[in-house]
Amino acid sequence: MILTTTPSVEGHPIREYKGIVTGEAILGANVFKDLFAGIRDLVGGRSGTYEKELGRARQIALDELQQAAREKGANAVVGIDLDYEVLGQSNGMLMVTASGTAVVV
Repeated sequence: MILTTTPSVEGHPIREYKGIVTGEAILGANVFKDLFAGIRDLVGGRSGTYEKELGRARQIALDELQQAAREKGANAVVGIDLDYEVLGQSNGMLMVTASGTAVVV
């Protein structure tokens, strides 16, 4: 499965559009509680633990996006956009959303 943020895949013409696909991942309050417990990971204003969790959420969202594309019969997703949103009471949850267009190249 080819995943790209660009509107096309160089050298591979789009033969068929299958529609919009999405994937989401939400990190709950417990994750943030654990992250703040590991605050000593902070070096130079960055938290390795926090970055690792964000990376995990992003990967889950992209995996769901790929699965949705496969279910539509696509072999690529173009125009991928990643969004990060804070949700819930006291901003206790983080949502990562991946969306794009499923295509056959």
